[in-house]
Amino acid sequence: MQTIWLSGAEWLAVLRIGLGLWWLESWRHKDKKGWFERGTGIAWAADVAGRHRWGVVRTGFRRVVEPRPKVMAYLVVYAELALGLGLVTGLLTPVALVAGLLLNLLYLVLMIHDWAEQGQNAMMALISLVALFAMAWQTWSLDSALGLFP
Repeated sequence: MQTIWLSGAEWLAVLRIGLGLWWLESWRHKDKKGWFERGTGIAWAADVAGRHRWGVVRTGFRRVVEPRPKVMAYLVVYAELALGLGLVTGLLTPVALVAGLLLNLLYLVLMIHDWAEQGQNAMMALISLVALFAMAWQTWSLDSALGLFP
């Protein structure tokens, strides 16, 4: 593989780190007080799920998320932080890539009719797949330094 400036593995590390920074920005710009104290994030998602065309989304949200809104708010917000930190540092990278892919797919399905969000979720999911299958933890990562996931 020929590349310019960096090696292929280094460009994959740049892609992985960029994805991690995207997750960190998702975490940073959230109104945590609103999410944790007023339940704004889960309330918004409940409204979206309640009007969803697919019954499986409405039912799944009612059964899994609505009974535990506080837990789910913390789970979503801190999952985004953990994904960002894991991808930027390259710690447990394959786990972070799979978890991020699943979270993006959940967001994609929930907001299937909100085109403003779909580009972001689709691109983040694509980057996760490329980084996972190209094993983007081989360079500039704690996984590589610690000999994890050879």
